[in-house]
Amino acid sequence: MRQSNYQGALQQPIGSGFTATSTANDVTKGINLEGKTVIVTGGNTGIGLETTKTLANAGAVVIVPARDIEKAKKNLEGIKNVELETMDVMDPNSINAFAEKFLSSGRALHLLINNAGIMWVPLRRDSRGIESQLATNYLGQFHLTLKLFPALKKANGARVINVSSLGHHMAPFNFEDPNFLNREYDTLQAYGQSKTASNLFSLELDNRAKAFNVRAYSLHPGSIAGTELAREASLELFQKMGFLDADGNMRPEVAAKLKSIPQGAATTVWCATSPLLNNIGGVYCEDGDIAILASEQSTGTSGVASYSLDEENAKKLWNLSEQLTGLSLI
Repeated sequence: MRQSNYQGALQQPIGSGFTATSTANDVTKGINLEGKTVIVTGGNTGIGLETTKTLANAGAVVIVPARDIEKAKKNLEGIKNVELETMDVMDPNSINAFAEKFLSSGRALHLLINNAGIMWVPLRRDSRGIESQLATNYLGQFHLTLKLFPALKKANGARVINVSSLGHHMAPFNFEDPNFLNREYDTLQAYGQSKTASNLFSLELDNRAKAFNVRAYSLHPGSIAGTELAREASLELFQKMGFLDADGNMRPEVAAKLKSIPQGAATTVWCATSPLLNNIGGVYCEDGDIAILASEQSTGTSGVASYSLDEENAKKLWNLSEQLTGLSLI
């Protein structure tokens, strides 16, 4: 039986040759995706748009489900091999409609890139009462992946890429009160647990799906300049996180670590296309390689926190997610 990444058993770099400065185009040199079908959520802005462009330029047909179709049309204009569909990742009925339309086409799905995400938002809930960051950053990933699983199996060699974040270090998953019903809402805690959930999902999905030749990965794209994630964030929040000084200026050490959007999309695209990952899955990646398992000394600065690769947590979250969505893998 092939080894799983429970407790970080496979969590070590494999010498990909890429670094924090590598771009999405760098990691796809020599990669031909003709005949492959890809879905990229959030694929019309930020690093999702760069991911869409890169995979389409490599020959794949890329389907971009979007909530704001007119905005997406404008952003995707002129990119070849792209199809645009309607979907709101916070709305389970919208996810169902999109997935059922895709399944009815009979196409195999080679790559599902769950890139859509939100951050630094006030307390909101979806129609089910799920906190909005958890609903968008994690539960939507779970729901869409399970609905599309027949098409992933059909590919006979598919990958699911879940865009997570170093922000998972902000919080483990709170099984007692994931929706902040009995505790004060903290937007960073909510973001952190949603990204921890994404890591746990990738871990457990890989273990359950590899028998069908479907592998799963999570990743930290890096801190990126120029995306829309900060549109609702306050000055005070950035100061609390240490990004800005008392005068509201970005700290030089923070600015020095920011990636460009092409650099920010690189790890997503590497997870999606690298032949080095053909026989490994369930790992968390950063800077174009498998990340290290964070030590107590490095927690919050790099690598993956051990609680987001814990077998018991992963299975517990999977069971909860099945209950919340009414879905199961098979």
